[in-house]
Amino acid sequence: MNPGTSRRTGVLAAALGAALLMPVTAAAPAAAAGEPAVNCTSAKAGLAGKLKKDITAALAHRRGEVAVGLYERTTRTTCTLRATGAYDSASTVKVTVLATLLWDAKKHNRYLTGTEVSLTKAMITRSDNSATSRLWKQLGLKKIKGFLAAAGMTKTMPGAGGYWGLTRENVTDEQRLLKLITARNHVLSDNSRAYMLKLMGQVVSSQRWGTPAGAPSFVSVHVKNGWLRRATHGWRVHSLGTFEGAGHDYMITVLTQDNSTMDYGVTTIQNVAEAIHKDLVPKASATARYTPTRRPTEAFVAAPPNGPQEPGRG
Repeated sequence: MNPGTSRRTGVLAAALGAALLMPVTAAAPAAAAGEPAVNCTSAKAGLAGKLKKDITAALAHRRGEVAVGLYERTTRTTCTLRATGAYDSASTVKVTVLATLLWDAKKHNRYLTGTEVSLTKAMITRSDNSATSRLWKQLGLKKIKGFLAAAGMTKTMPGAGGYWGLTRENVTDEQRLLKLITARNHVLSDNSRAYMLKLMGQVVSSQRWGTPAGAPSFVSVHVKNGWLRRATHGWRVHSLGTFEGAGHDYMITVLTQDNSTMDYGVTTIQNVAEAIHKDLVPKASATARYTPTRRPTEAFVAAPPNGPQEPGRG
């Protein structure tokens, strides 16, 4: 071997040795080819990258279609995935029904009646479908569309023929709604917002799954979920949640479809929620991971008076 070859061999060996000693950093799971990626931005250094990595990891190997929205006011953090994709609302539309009722009452400078109070409580805290159908009919599509326009929820399409559970919604509009509920604005009064948060904070324990999973124990939790099985796209399972306390103020929307079972969709949502809560409040002790304590009773997507009914869930 000539001296030049020896020197080159020594340099190569040294380079290989140095490479073997370098620490290995695991890459974040990548979205499958053709699949949309999670996008995050934040005023807090490093947070956007961590959220993108952890939400992507939470969704790795999960079947079905998932749309995600996160907004945190304190750090001006936003994450989105399939934010403009349209999904059947199931019972998450009940938050929109309540907001419409309160918006309309504000316009007419009146309080809710005793009957309306009873109906709204049943609709939100127990996801009562009959109560929702009564309020949907009372309001009518003109008022519902009026609220959607005032709220800037321009892509939400109310279900036709009284089928409120087939309202088409997306993450962008649901996040707009949650922002209206959690900060002062010209659409909903402070009293209306407080009432909505109160009811969403009193949802029965068997329905407090989804976005609250892994939430810090010191924040207030407000949630409304929806679940519906149809012949196409299997189970739709959705969760809307807002969280506030100790300097934290954020909201999460997760919409899913093509789930094989309701529980599969719940698990997918809770995987995402736990990753988000952990990244936003890393040192907090987390609340328990919820699971439905019983199979929801058979209900209806809607129950138009004297009209057809489509079997569904919550």
